[in-house]
Amino acid sequence: MQQIVSITGISSISPLGFFSKDIWNAYRDPSHCISIKNFGGEKALVALLSKEAKQIIKALRQETDHYKDLDDSVLFGIYAARQAVLHAGWDKQYNFGINIGSSRGATSLFEKYHQEFLKTGKSSTLSSPTTTLGNISSWIAHDLQTKGPEISHSITCSTALHAILNGVAWLQSGLAEQFLVGGSEAPLTPFTIAQMKALKIYALDTESAYPCQAMNLDKKKNSMFLGEGAAVACLEKGVKDNAIALIKGIGYATEPLKHNISISTEADCFQKSMKMALGTTPVEDVDAIVMHAPGTVKGDMAEYNAIKTVFKDALPALTTNKWKIGHTFGASGILSLELAILMMQHQEFIPVPFIEHKITPKQLNKIIVNAVGFGGNAVSILLQIP
Repeated sequence: MQQIVSITGISSISPLGFFSKDIWNAYRDPSHCISIKNFGGEKALVALLSKEAKQIIKALRQETDHYKDLDDSVLFGIYAARQAVLHAGWDKQYNFGINIGSSRGATSLFEKYHQEFLKTGKSSTLSSPTTTLGNISSWIAHDLQTKGPEISHSITCSTALHAILNGVAWLQSGLAEQFLVGGSEAPLTPFTIAQMKALKIYALDTESAYPCQAMNLDKKKNSMFLGEGAAVACLEKGVKDNAIALIKGIGYATEPLKHNISISTEADCFQKSMKMALGTTPVEDVDAIVMHAPGTVKGDMAEYNAIKTVFKDALPALTTNKWKIGHTFGASGILSLELAILMMQHQEFIPVPFIEHKITPKQLNKIIVNAVGFGGNAVSILLQIP
């Protein structure tokens, strides 16, 4: 990186809650946020927003007629963006850029309108504008009345960390001084659940105390499940007095596909992205890694193999949040980033409760956050305490 970038605000809404204090307390609680919901006659493990969070989104939907027909993914993003700019002190500034991504976008509305078309042969007037991928960033820009550039993208499960890459690039190019980045996902719909089950990666064990065995390298079955939520962060060029974390390094890589969801045994993409994020930082300086670790047999092991290859005998403490809140697709990376920031702020490592952690960090000054999506597109962000 040419210059350190400050994170001056971050906010989220997820199964953990929507206030920073509540989110931290939820992380310290070893219980998970999983429940069982019926999707078109098929039961599935999911992590839903709390009733209080659902009420916030319901109230937001009712603020104006413009919002009543929007997808939850858009409303999640609007809520998180409002809070993030307040935390950063941007609420009276309007010239910042926006890049909020999503893997699936307006999944619920798309399924609703497609079913309507199959039944009637016609589509509702708002079916197109409310389901475009640019829907999230454009509505956030409208809500915040910003004048800067607004960008949308979908790079599967590494979407939100790619938004950070884009924000850093804009800042370092000199074309912007501030950028709002993040991801939002509302994937708890019948078709999306069916898609994941068809891939044979969805958690089916409803009796286990911890149905998602993310980071359990001895598991024999895939145990990924889906969650919903959004997180948004404020990026500013240079080291700011109000920084809550610093981006010290960024890394990215892709690897050749053997099939649509493949990743190599040694996760070559992660090896490259982590080495790039490290730059000249010694591996011994990294205190922890928040892994992508979706709870799949091959995915978890491949990422762990990559970490061992890069860090060798200087293996940091490892953790993940997907056993607790599920895989939120495009929002997952920035929710992991939020966990890393909270651990640095509180100087407390959050372990995975069913894993024997042989390494417990004495300090949390530098943390790497990983994400990877279908197609082997990995991103690693090196965070540093201000």
